[in-house]
Amino acid sequence: MMRVAFIGLGRMGAPMATRLSGACSLVVNDLDAARATPLLSAGASWADTPALAAAGADIVFSSLPGPTESNALAVAPDGILSTLRPGSAWFDFTTSSPAMVRQVHALAAARGVTMLDAPVSGGPGGAASGKLTIWVSGDEAALEPARPLLDTIADQLMHLGEVGQATIAKLAHNYCAYGINRLVAEIFSASIKAGAEPSMLWHALRRGAVGRRRTFDALGDHFLSANYVPPAFSLALARKDIALARDMGRDAGVTMKIADLVLENMDDAIARGWGDRDSRAPMALLLEQAGVRIALGADLIARELQRADD
Repeated sequence: MMRVAFIGLGRMGAPMATRLSGACSLVVNDLDAARATPLLSAGASWADTPALAAAGADIVFSSLPGPTESNALAVAPDGILSTLRPGSAWFDFTTSSPAMVRQVHALAAARGVTMLDAPVSGGPGGAASGKLTIWVSGDEAALEPARPLLDTIADQLMHLGEVGQATIAKLAHNYCAYGINRLVAEIFSASIKAGAEPSMLWHALRRGAVGRRRTFDALGDHFLSANYVPPAFSLALARKDIALARDMGRDAGVTMKIADLVLENMDDAIARGWGDRDSRAPMALLLEQAGVRIALGADLIARELQRADD
């Protein structure tokens, strides 16, 4: 049976490790030994340090608070790289930074250990139920022996390419999620102060065009194809709607910071003469400012949308 070390038994790590019980020979470690009690009762073994947990392991899984902790796990005197044997693999579920992931990957590689960044999405509930996404990047050959174990933890497992790509995807995902939260809180505040009833507003939004569709699917319509003509809805008309929403909030005494940013972006695009293009045309300006160009083919977009429905 494969020997696995799981380090970090917090709100995400503990339920993920629990799902591995019985699927491998499991050794666990955490700064708080009490967190391991349910796992030990289920048959796991305890190690006093990460180094002891990793000694003899085929695979190490880690779930830690952030990049500082991941780096320490690698390089500390009692860290895992002091004992992991060459040929073993380390999957780090921690949400880190691309720079730190690549740095730690290089340190591991120098010792013959394959490190893969493998951040997760789904929260503690998903970790407990297995309704979890794991994005993995790094050596795909090292992923295959671990795939049955990862499939035990998560129902969505994606390999995204070279090391660091999974971490970039996780940060992009969470940035979108919390940015949307800020936008929604702003317009709910404005709408309720203008007279809306919260439950009816939610009911209405869920049944509009945006509410009926997966958030990221719409990116394929115009943005990812860099095709803003003909418009599904013109920028000039969208600008009018956003200005009305901004004014509704201001009239109700709500500071509409997101609306102001959106209008600024729209006005810059209209100044380019893009008023008759699709309402998502201002997104191209932000890409331009970053020196980035995206133009995915129609076939690729169609395949991805079909894959999302599988």
